[in-house]
Amino acid sequence: MRFSSRCRDCSQRVTLIFISFAILLASNCFADSSPAPKLSAKQIAQLRNFALTHQGDVVHGKTLFEDQQKLACSKCHVVNGQGGRVGPDLSSAGDKFGRQELIDAIVLPSATIAVGYSTTVVKMRDGQVREGIIKDDSAGALVLMGADGQAMTLPKDQIAQQRTTDTSLMPEGLYAGLKPAEFADLIAYLSSLKTQQTASVLHHGMPVEIPVLRQSIQLTPINEGLRFQHPVWFSPVPGVPNGYAVVEHETGQIWLMDRSTSTPTRSLFLQTGKYMTGTRGLLGMVFHPDYVHNRRYFIVKHLSENGKFASILFEGKAAPDLRKDSGEPLRPMLHLAAVTNVHYGGGLQFGPDHMLYIGMGDTGPQGDPEGHAQNLSLLLGKMLRIDVDHPEPGKEYSVPSDNPFVGRPNVRPEIWAYGLREPWRFSFDPVTGDLWVGDVGQDLYEEVDIVRKGENYGWNVYEGFEPYSNKYRREGEHFVQPIFAWTRKYGASSTGGFVYRGKQSPSFYGVYIFGDYQNSRIFALTQENRVLKKVRLLATAPQHVVSFGQDDAGELYAVGYEGTIYHIDLSRAKFE
Repeated sequence: MRFSSRCRDCSQRVTLIFISFAILLASNCFADSSPAPKLSAKQIAQLRNFALTHQGDVVHGKTLFEDQQKLACSKCHVVNGQGGRVGPDLSSAGDKFGRQELIDAIVLPSATIAVGYSTTVVKMRDGQVREGIIKDDSAGALVLMGADGQAMTLPKDQIAQQRTTDTSLMPEGLYAGLKPAEFADLIAYLSSLKTQQTASVLHHGMPVEIPVLRQSIQLTPINEGLRFQHPVWFSPVPGVPNGYAVVEHETGQIWLMDRSTSTPTRSLFLQTGKYMTGTRGLLGMVFHPDYVHNRRYFIVKHLSENGKFASILFEGKAAPDLRKDSGEPLRPMLHLAAVTNVHYGGGLQFGPDHMLYIGMGDTGPQGDPEGHAQNLSLLLGKMLRIDVDHPEPGKEYSVPSDNPFVGRPNVRPEIWAYGLREPWRFSFDPVTGDLWVGDVGQDLYEEVDIVRKGENYGWNVYEGFEPYSNKYRREGEHFVQPIFAWTRKYGASSTGGFVYRGKQSPSFYGVYIFGDYQNSRIFALTQENRVLKKVRLLATAPQHVVSFGQDDAGELYAVGYEGTIYHIDLSRAKFE
């Protein structure tokens, strides 16, 4: 996910797809970088209130945005293909964010950094210090884009230290030179930036309009009285009746929520350590298919190590009562080095074959300039498949002999499928065995895929159904199209879900239910031979939908990143 501006980058909020989650205006889009006069809290509140209560002049706001002397935002931000590329593309800012979020992105730039646009500070061996947004990171050089829009190529052998901060290149308070009416005009212009509906988006799997379900579904909180802090994963605990595990992203805590009584309670399953706010922390968890007997479970952490990022798979063991960790040290299983602090994957599921599937993002920078997702010598931008029950000598796992690339030179045999940007949440349909994946897109499109052995899902040659770059296109390569893709009109960070196999809502049986983190929407679709048949908008959740869960009866739940777990009650609705 992206806790990002899509993580979902995707998916934001300095968060997962994260997708994720995150806003925009993360770089200095102002011409003059000298310190601006500071406004008092009262003056800032007046600016906010004026922009929220006044419509503003879109035309004048556009003039301000492009004014090279006053704001010069276009030096750093792209709108409809025009402008600089230091900060995020704002072409669909009005689809992605409400007025309040746009205001916050300008007033509090370092509190709302878009994932992938944090400032990286590099100290060279000669003592010089460089800072900017990472635009490329190859074996030989790191490329930073400074606030002035100029690229800096830094040889790796000359770098002494490198760290990524949670600070924006856009200094605080640069909006202070705007009058309240001008500030409202700028917000009005940003709000007006919507996805352009052109013939290029008219694919069968990407309808311009998504019908709203005629009968509403119900989202019922199940953890009233309990407060979770940025939960990102939810699942029943095998062998514990009415017991559910809730993973918190930043606290490093895993809770066991007991729903055996009318008022739920919770107890600590495991404390894994505390993480900084932002993208680091716990990402996912899964219980071994034979957890009731072997007590094994697996988690993924996204960590910062000496200025470098990594996603690490760990194995843990529960206590005999299955309700908490045993206290034995977590065992590292697989280290996945990341280039930046974005697109870090974190999804875990055991398949019907009892193999462990791991979703890994391309790890950035934005746009995947080094083609990680198409490079079969790397584990980045891939769906991985490993055997954790029969480890090879000297390793914590083995590679199944029927993996598609076993025996091919210079190819990682753990790879099951490739060409993914940020597979944020995936699941297996227990009836058909299909592997459904929510893949967070780059600038324009989100997508849902059914992933199969050895296939290429296109990133970064394609984003959704549309061509993105030819840099890593190979002659004769077959790219599998999504089942469904959606534009910024409907969201900005895909959150994969589940095929409904419960009994309470027969019309939804076999329907795939999924969401969008950024816009909190929940969708449902059906397909045949991986071609979209029907898609509906079910609801807009009260919180950002970061994950979904499924209980033993096949009923579904949505995880709100702000702390609430919702039962998705389909009983009053009909999928039509």
